[in-house]
Amino acid sequence: MTAGQRVFVAATGQNRGKTTASLGLTAAIIRRGSKTGFIKPVGQRYLVVEGTRADEDAVLMKAVFDLPDALDDMSPVTLPRHFTTDFIMGRIEGDLERGVTEAANRVGANKDLLVIEGTGHAGVGAVVGLSNARVAALLEAPVVIVSEGGVGRPIDEIVLNHALFERDGVRVVGAVVNKVDVESHPDLPDILRRGLGQHGIDLLGCIPYSDLLANPSLELIATHLDGELLAGRATPGRTIGHVAIGAMQAKHAAGFIRDRTLLITPGDRDDMIEMALELNARAEGQVTGVVLTGGFRPPETKVQDLRAAGLFTYLVRSDTYGTAQAVDEILVKTHPTDTDKIETIVRLVDGSLDIGDFLAHL
Repeated sequence: MTAGQRVFVAATGQNRGKTTASLGLTAAIIRRGSKTGFIKPVGQRYLVVEGTRADEDAVLMKAVFDLPDALDDMSPVTLPRHFTTDFIMGRIEGDLERGVTEAANRVGANKDLLVIEGTGHAGVGAVVGLSNARVAALLEAPVVIVSEGGVGRPIDEIVLNHALFERDGVRVVGAVVNKVDVESHPDLPDILRRGLGQHGIDLLGCIPYSDLLANPSLELIATHLDGELLAGRATPGRTIGHVAIGAMQAKHAAGFIRDRTLLITPGDRDDMIEMALELNARAEGQVTGVVLTGGFRPPETKVQDLRAAGLFTYLVRSDTYGTAQAVDEILVKTHPTDTDKIETIVRLVDGSLDIGDFLAHL
C-alpha cells in the first residue's frame, strides 16, 4: 500500500450498506497496521457535537476507531434545512469544492489510506455542485459501488451508477453487494459475478445477510427513543422482525402481526394493548414489543397485565407517525453504542472481502 491512497465508497441508493462497507473496510485496514483516515465530504444527516455540525457517519467512525482528526474536517459540508435553496439562490458563501479538497488533504496527510464515504447514489449532491461522482473526481479517488441483495436490481443499479462515475472520469474498481442470503442461495455470488462481469465490473465481495444487522434489538429501541419502559425488558439479543402501526381496529390490525412484530400504537388504545397481549399469549414471540405513543399512559390494570406477561412496553411522548419514522431510522443506521452490531459488521466484511485483492484493485 502506498502512502496517500484513497478509496471512495459509493452506493446505489439510501440504506444499501455503504456505512457497513466503510466501517468494515476501515476496521480491516487498521487491524493490518495501516494508518487510516475517514471523511464524509457531504452529509445530509448530521449531529451537533460540542458545537460542531457533523454527519452522523463521521461521528460514528471517529467514536468507533478513536480517530484523531477534527470532526469539521471529517465532515466538511453538511446540508441543513434550506441549504440547497440558499445555494441555488446564491446565498451560500465560500468555495465548497475547495473546502472538501482541503479537508480531505488534512485528514489524509500521513495516512496509508483515506476512506471517503459518499451520500446516496452517484448523482446525490449535484444540486450543490458536489455530486458523489464530482467529489470522487475532485479527490482523485477510485470508487467502490455498494448495492444490496438480489440479482436484477443490484446489477441494474450498479451499471447505472457506474456510467455516471465514468462520465466524470472516475475509475470504478468494483462492486460490493450487501445482504446476500448465501445460505439459502449459495449460487448468488457467482451469478452476480457473472452478471456484473458482462458489463466489465468486478464483484469484490458479497456481504452475507445478518438478522442482527437487518433488525434492531429491543435494547436499541429503548436506547434511541426518549421514553419510559413500562413493562418487560430491553433485551439486547431480542431482535425485531417487523414493525406494525396500530391505527385501525384491533381485529383488522391483527392481520398485520407477524413473527417478532414491534407494534406502534397510541397509548390510549386499550384494544390494541389487549390484542398484543392475546397474540403474545397465543404464540410467544409473535409480538416482540409495544411502543405506546402520545404520552398516553394506559390504565394501571393494563400496565400490570403487560408486566405479568413480560411484554416489552415503551411509552414515548411523540406521535405515532413521528415515532414510526424514528424507529425506521434505528432500523437502518449504526450507532456508536451498537457494539454487537459493529462487531458483526467487522466480522462479516472481513470474511467476505479479500483485503489484499481489494487493495490490489486500488
